[in-house]
Amino acid sequence: MNFRIFNILTAILLSMSAFSQKASDSLSTYQGQNLLQINGYQRILQNLEAVPNGMTFGGYAEVLYNQPESANGEIDVQRLILLFGYKFDDRTQFVTEVEFEHVKEVYIEQAFVNYALSNSLNVRAGLMLVPMGIINEYHEPTTFNGVERPSMDNKLVPTTWREIGMGLSGRSDALSLRYQAYIFNGFLSHNGSGGLIKGSNGFRSGRQKGAESVFRTPNLSMKLDFYGVNGLRLGLSGYFGKTQAANEVFDTSGSTVGMSMLGLDARYSYRRFTARGQYITSSIKDAFQYNQLTSKDLASSMAGYYIESAYNLLPITNRQRLFAFVRYENFDTHKSVPSNVVQNPSFHRKEITTGLSYHLAPGAVFKIDYQNKSTAIVDSNKGQINMGVGVWF
Repeated sequence: MNFRIFNILTAILLSMSAFSQKASDSLSTYQGQNLLQINGYQRILQNLEAVPNGMTFGGYAEVLYNQPESANGEIDVQRLILLFGYKFDDRTQFVTEVEFEHVKEVYIEQAFVNYALSNSLNVRAGLMLVPMGIINEYHEPTTFNGVERPSMDNKLVPTTWREIGMGLSGRSDALSLRYQAYIFNGFLSHNGSGGLIKGSNGFRSGRQKGAESVFRTPNLSMKLDFYGVNGLRLGLSGYFGKTQAANEVFDTSGSTVGMSMLGLDARYSYRRFTARGQYITSSIKDAFQYNQLTSKDLASSMAGYYIESAYNLLPITNRQRLFAFVRYENFDTHKSVPSNVVQNPSFHRKEITTGLSYHLAPGAVFKIDYQNKSTAIVDSNKGQINMGVGVWF
């Protein structure tokens, strides 16, 4: 896929918004609950609407087992997250997310103030999730199939991507659109000792996560979600700006790069069937100069997509659900490279994941799947079995 295909898909999205009938901002309902519609911080804000001034809380957790071929397996409390919200008055709320990873690591994933100017317009400021793709915002374990999050989101987006910023969010039911627009600090490409971004995982190592973040050049992040067709959600996202660099190298040629990232995503639900897909592409300016300065292998463009379908094997009237699913991923963090880098075929990855998601209750799931992972290198296929349990409340 390329920018031409991306433009065609965008045109389809816009045409659907023009001719579709009005629908609610939800994919489907299950036992009175909306599915795949809200995430953790949205649920906290929703809960705060229903209570007097004060606090509410929630959380989610994942305990996982990964068994690759011809290697030791790993059992891990991958993450335990506590979400807290405080309502100062009818217009002002505060949301924070405290994350414990692998038992021993502690992070603040979100910490922002939400001020409601009206029912359809909010001002937000603080540490927030960058609205790109699906998983970066909707990563609670009961909201996606597969023990592990899609690998493409790990390398290209990269999930979980959060930075400090401020901006606007809201929705228009008349247009069936949810919108977000923020100014953030950018990735850190050079910390003064060396380059942080590279070919194997793109911008992932440059996430600043709100920890004494370097900031000089603001970056723009925007997303539109269209919900005008019952059961369907379409997302169009963009991120534009420059990376940041430490003071001692900021004025050095190649210490920063320009970047633009575009994403298109879709989620669909009809009775016992669900499907989703995502396409992400990034264009990087001045990668040649960056690689020359840092001896890294950053690409000049990255791109990838995945498609997934799932079917509930249990009767639709059952309280529990058992989804059988299959997901195909194809992504390349060396889609194109500058002349001072040799394109690495091992960075063009393909994965097929098949498995089951057994929802014991709306907030608890047991998962098992098998992954076949390969690259553009001949005979690079590797298999992995995964199992896990997840909760979200």
